[in-house]
Amino acid sequence: MCNGPLLWKILLFSVPLMLSGILQLLFNAADIVVVGQFAGNEAMAAVGSTGSLNNLIVNVFMGLSIGTSIMVARYYGAQDWKNMREIVHTSMLVSFICGVALIFIGTFLAAPLLELMGTPPECLDQAVLYMRIIFVGMPAQMVYNFGAAILRAVGDTRRPLLFLLAAGIVNVLLNLFFVIVFHMDTAGVALATIISQSISAAMVVACLMRSHTPYRLRFRRLRVRKAQLLQIIRVGLPAGIQGAVFSVSNVLIQSSINS
Repeated sequence: MCNGPLLWKILLFSVPLMLSGILQLLFNAADIVVVGQFAGNEAMAAVGSTGSLNNLIVNVFMGLSIGTSIMVARYYGAQDWKNMREIVHTSMLVSFICGVALIFIGTFLAAPLLELMGTPPECLDQAVLYMRIIFVGMPAQMVYNFGAAILRAVGDTRRPLLFLLAAGIVNVLLNLFFVIVFHMDTAGVALATIISQSISAAMVVACLMRSHTPYRLRFRRLRVRKAQLLQIIRVGLPAGIQGAVFSVSNVLIQSSINS
């Protein structure tokens, strides 16, 4: 990246990164399109009403993956392999813990938060069900995003994009299968989403475990190291809050639409 003409290298690095962000946004959009076409307006409204709230909650935790990426890149550039390994293993365990925490947050807060947003009564039950199922898959989503952050930090933006593309294709196919064949409506598209997210998480974990590099992932080294965790929080928490503040505006817009 630091030798020769930089423009082409920057494009090769950044374009997959931008496409990955677009693909992640399309997961919820695919759910809305499928239920809108095959399950009716109420199911479509139920899925659509949860997107901004999901993003608001998740973005706080997603900031930690940004902290992970920055710290991994720092140690990778300095060739400080010891601290890099500790950051990698701490962050991957933290990602799973954050995902489990999000399961409880989604389970217990889905109904009151959606009611607070003024979700129409006729689609409230379906919206709560969709949101709760989606949050069951949060450990997989967190693991993928933290693992992808590690790969991007060392300059690999292509493989996270390919993993996400594969998961996106699976998501669309399973959406159609669960909704058209089994008539599962909102539950079906939510289940399809968490299955596809689990596939992308498995891919990124397998990639890290098979890597013959200093950031190779080993389960026996997974532990939360206080010093590394504090570094991730110090760098990543402001980014998470920034993302959450941006999401607040979308929640307010959705609340206005509901009312």
